[in-house]
Amino acid sequence: MTGTRWIGLPDHQGWLREQLAAQLRFARRFPHPDGGAHYLGDGGVPDPSRPVHTWITSRMLHVYSLGHLAGLPGCRDLAAAALKGLTGPLHDDAHGGWYASVGPRPGERDGTKAGYAHAFVVFSSASAAVAGLPGARALLDEALAVLDRRFWEDGPGLHLDSASEDWATVSGYRGVNANMHSVEALLAAADATGDVRWRERAGRITATVLGWAAGNQWRIPEHFDHEWTPLLEHHRDQPDHPFEPYGATVGHGLEWARLALHVRAALGDAAPSGLLEGAKELFARAVADGWHADGADGFVYTTDWEGRPVVTQRMHWVVAEAISAAAALARVTGEDAYEDWYRRCWDYAQRYLIGADGAWVHELDGENRPAGTVWPGRPDLYHSVHAVLLQRLPLAPSAPAALAAGLVD
Repeated sequence: MTGTRWIGLPDHQGWLREQLAAQLRFARRFPHPDGGAHYLGDGGVPDPSRPVHTWITSRMLHVYSLGHLAGLPGCRDLAAAALKGLTGPLHDDAHGGWYASVGPRPGERDGTKAGYAHAFVVFSSASAAVAGLPGARALLDEALAVLDRRFWEDGPGLHLDSASEDWATVSGYRGVNANMHSVEALLAAADATGDVRWRERAGRITATVLGWAAGNQWRIPEHFDHEWTPLLEHHRDQPDHPFEPYGATVGHGLEWARLALHVRAALGDAAPSGLLEGAKELFARAVADGWHADGADGFVYTTDWEGRPVVTQRMHWVVAEAISAAAALARVTGEDAYEDWYRRCWDYAQRYLIGADGAWVHELDGENRPAGTVWPGRPDLYHSVHAVLLQRLPLAPSAPAALAAGLVD
């Protein structure tokens, strides 16, 4: 690497700002008339044949709250439309918590209570509370109470995965994905509420997951039974599952690398030991296994436990997380290798993923052609917004709190 790091260049910062604004313009048609977020197809056109999902609605609440905090006009009303979905049709008034989805037909719903979706309700309501949206703080308080009471298992120090609509039946499956997003949610909740126990809980989860990764050549075991025994063959027959794919998920190694650095910065001297070293190892394993693994540019979606490619589709979110993780590691370590990865991934994203309208193609095939076998359309902005924003902010506090405090660029 030669010259100034890109994040220090005014033109690069300006390009990142333009990309943020373009993404938020692209998805502005997401609001459903009853509240919540439509699933968006190509061109940002709502797809009324699909349900309104809690996780997509929450992600839209989060990114448009960030847009409002960043000073982009029109974002507050769009965030409020997403918030209306979480306090309205997606909320289970009878049993508490949030349905996985509602619609598309009147009265239709998936009543599953998913830890993944509830983590995003916490995360997004924390962002909305910092952004000052009416009703957001009450939503955050309720979501934290549900996550704590219904999902947290204090013995292992992790969240369970899902339960039935009435909470009477708990799934025997346990997963890392819901816990990964809980870490980010709890860090944001701690900043929004001032309650340090959420930050400490995020640290406990992170230390556990990095310990598992360290014992598995830094490939994270993702799937477990109810006693938290690894299920390494889970979904071998459905390897491209959108939430529970078989094997090692390359993008999650990158995402956990970034989260470990956020936890380290947030907790300071109270942080678990080894988070920086773990972040470096996770990043190194992910790029070694995932990049150009089948002879083409980009990251494969998953590998087996020896690092061989399994699903070679290219997911936009993996590149987005590589960008964010590389930027965070470059900041903390000062090592040129991470700046090189930051530039390489942006060059790839610009060539293959980012359209003239600023939206990112969500999935490419193994030859980097647009595909839709796992993620058709343009359902959300969460990862791609983070890719153009997080490197402009400190690692702590969390993004909404940092924007509110003016800690940008």
